[in-house]
Amino acid sequence: MEDIDLNNLPKHIAVIMDGNGRWAKSKGAMRIFGHHHGIAAVRDTVEGCAELGIGHLTLYTFSTENWGRPKAEVDGIMSLLIKTIGDEIPSLHKNNVRLKCIGDLEMLPKNARNEMLAGIEKTKNNTGLVLSLALSYSGKWDIVQAIKQIATKVKTNEIEIEDINESMFNKFLSTYPDPDVDFLIRTGGDHRISNYLLWQSAYAELLFLDDVFWPDFRKEHLKDAIKTYQQRERRFGKTGDQIKTNK
Repeated sequence: MEDIDLNNLPKHIAVIMDGNGRWAKSKGAMRIFGHHHGIAAVRDTVEGCAELGIGHLTLYTFSTENWGRPKAEVDGIMSLLIKTIGDEIPSLHKNNVRLKCIGDLEMLPKNARNEMLAGIEKTKNNTGLVLSLALSYSGKWDIVQAIKQIATKVKTNEIEIEDINESMFNKFLSTYPDPDVDFLIRTGGDHRISNYLLWQSAYAELLFLDDVFWPDFRKEHLKDAIKTYQQRERRFGKTGDQIKTNK
């Protein structure tokens, strides 16, 4: 992908794949039609990240709150998930992509959970792009489950309260050992992060695409997004002058 500085790539890209339902509505179709067509966007994004050498891509596939959607839509999404994982694993494996899943997998239907776990097992030794699917996930859930793990270890004297710090806390998040998110992209026009990777995105650059629904997202959109990222100055609480001095 020309015009991209390969020495200034985000190590971890997170995507909120929004707009499937509105895309389908614009076509006069049911919402599940948009979810089906969103698979091509996932495939293109994974390929684009792998070609660039991006290390980590995390996709907001299904949030904890999404369980509250109409049952027919939820059932359709779960069926689509099962089929897509089965269809795509051979290609992911061939391209050295490692599949991960973050979220409360116990909430998934058994057949969806088993399909996901089989894909994770199949690709666990791959060394290329790490593709994480956030399923039955929320940022608040992730923080709470980390706190519960730490509290249990404090109770059993495996951890001293004085030893708890940000570095330790990271190790109990579902994303560990992935790096923090550098770049968060949301399609569909909404300007919010919707309870996604709250801890991990503390210093992420955010890009909200107002005129692109997820089913239309392709490599050229990824390329343009990364070029936008490379025009940003990441300061991490410091001044611009400090950043320039340290370069």
